[in-house]
Amino acid sequence: MKITNKAYSLFPFLVFISVFLGAGIYLDDFYKLPSPVAVIAGVVMAFIMFRIPLTEKINHFIAGCGDSKIITMCVIYLLAGAFATVTKAIGGVDLMVHWGLSYIPIQYLPLGIFLIACFLSLSIGTSVGAIVALGPIVIGLADQSGISLGLVCGSLLAGSMFGDNLSLISDTTIAATQTIGCEMKDKFKANSLLAIPAAILCCFLLYFLSMDTVVEPSVVLTKTVNLHWSVLLPYVLVILLSVLGLHVFIVLTLSIVVAGVIGALGQSMDVIVFSNLVYSGFLSMIEIFLLSMFTGGLASMVEKQGGIQYLLTKMQTVIRNKKSALWGIGFLVSSVNMAVANNTVAILISGNLVKDIASRYQISKPKAASVLDIFACVVQGLLPYGAQVLILLSFTAGKLDYLDLVKNAYYLYFLLIITAVSITMSNNKKKGVEAENIL
Repeated sequence: MKITNKAYSLFPFLVFISVFLGAGIYLDDFYKLPSPVAVIAGVVMAFIMFRIPLTEKINHFIAGCGDSKIITMCVIYLLAGAFATVTKAIGGVDLMVHWGLSYIPIQYLPLGIFLIACFLSLSIGTSVGAIVALGPIVIGLADQSGISLGLVCGSLLAGSMFGDNLSLISDTTIAATQTIGCEMKDKFKANSLLAIPAAILCCFLLYFLSMDTVVEPSVVLTKTVNLHWSVLLPYVLVILLSVLGLHVFIVLTLSIVVAGVIGALGQSMDVIVFSNLVYSGFLSMIEIFLLSMFTGGLASMVEKQGGIQYLLTKMQTVIRNKKSALWGIGFLVSSVNMAVANNTVAILISGNLVKDIASRYQISKPKAASVLDIFACVVQGLLPYGAQVLILLSFTAGKLDYLDLVKNAYYLYFLLIITAVSITMSNNKKKGVEAENIL
């Protein structure tokens, strides 16, 4: 079928975004309406609108749902969920928090919280998980010590977004690499060249801000945790094996098995308990699983009707070279993220178009995936109606306002500035995709 430029074929996507956004505004909670239901609204609209035989519509939808990239993404989500659940059950999160807070001087609590949140979110692949694990503890410590609540919570928010953006098992990394079609280790390397300098600058700033801090003399850091250091091995294994280039299926499967063995040897975890934890991890990913699958089906239907080509044609009027293409990628995913208040959803919606832009302007896949993920995570971390901000503000019970929180999320600003400088310094000369430097 010949594809023509049809603006109206994008309407089902607008229905999806409108239902998701409208429900969030009406219910005062952007996560109360399950996102797969909002996608279904767009799919139904596509079936009603597109004037092709019903069988053809179904075939396009099923082909999109069953696309190899989509199914790969979904399986990775399941394995990542199982890994997070099993490692948490054996005490990995508890030990990380305990060690971090036990060995960091309370005067440098903001810096310590940032570093712990970075490592925890990098290990478990979720900013929300890191905030939920650390939030109540660090807010209590801030109250006891007299350290600025905004600075402590801003450091937690920023550190949590570090791992959300960079982790090899985060939803955003999985979505960005699979939709763009690049290896996770390559995206990790490209992303690290931007994220790690930003984190280092943030550490220096937090250190200097804490030098003159006066704290209460007696502050109880955290409860005693009697766990062996081996519970942290699965996290180290995931990072090490991924950087070495093993396939993510093998990396996650081996790490889950190692976590199960550690649980069996140290905590008498039997096969049934282990199996149920793995399955619970699968279930924890069911929403993002269905969201990815249905979004893939909807994107396939829209693409067949010329929607993606229409957007590409329009974007070409403002995109002239690689540099403007990278800015276009950032603007596209940021705009979608502000509409749906979910960085993973924004990446899934934008991914196919970004892949085409990267191919047309010869941008390396790791760079495209990195920029896509960075802009989505920066916007997500600053959104007043994003899950991360809302959860943190709810933990403070009205003691902290939104502006005081986000103005102290220094890492996000450093990351945005460094990324902007990197894009500005990009070489506009055309090269082969494989020959182009990552940054």
